[in-house]
Amino acid sequence: MDVKAFRKLTYGLYIVTSRSGDRRNGQIANTLFQVTSDPLRIVVSINKENLTHQLIYESGVFAVSVLDVDTPMTLIGTFGFKSGRDIDKFENISLKEGKTGCPVVQDHSLAFLEAKVTDRVDVGTHTLFIAEVVDAEVLREGEPMTYAYYHQVKGGKTPKKAATYLEEEKEKDRGKGGILGDRYECKVCGYVYDPVVGDSDAKVPAGTAFVDLPPDWVCPVCGASKDQFDKI
Repeated sequence: MDVKAFRKLTYGLYIVTSRSGDRRNGQIANTLFQVTSDPLRIVVSINKENLTHQLIYESGVFAVSVLDVDTPMTLIGTFGFKSGRDIDKFENISLKEGKTGCPVVQDHSLAFLEAKVTDRVDVGTHTLFIAEVVDAEVLREGEPMTYAYYHQVKGGKTPKKAATYLEEEKEKDRGKGGILGDRYECKVCGYVYDPVVGDSDAKVPAGTAFVDLPPDWVCPVCGASKDQFDKI
């Protein structure tokens, strides 16, 4: 089977948040879609091992922030590659409390939805939370980020716990550094620094070789230092 066929499916990129009592958390999700219009219902797929799953399961509510194309990799890395059991993901993040009590991320968000779970479907590693939308608002105009844009333009990777993770993503193309130098892969999250692209979030221009990156440069996804990178 050619698993590359799955990459032709289209997705967005969102931050899904929830709260249960005093605990709150959020994560990146792309498997989210509308399933009915009357009533308005959406479905999101969340890995059972994630803290966000636990909070949604307990409280029965969640919020969704629709990210724009300019969302920095640092924000995606915080919510996509780090655990809320280890850090407060909302530190220095602009939030509002929604009608459900969920924290709603405002930074780089074009719109948000809030929903109450009406049903759950166990699909093995993940749970599909079917929920009725109780509030929604457009925050500003802009272009929403697609999953394809995240991969092809931002150079993002898929966390192993994501519903759309493919084992094949472990296999990296070799020798594409060309005259600008080699590419380097983060051993922590799999992000690949490509000198052809650079790192716009850190104001590193295209054409900058890995060896010429500033000593204090870190992985834009997970924050790992340069010594956590291997040449590929």
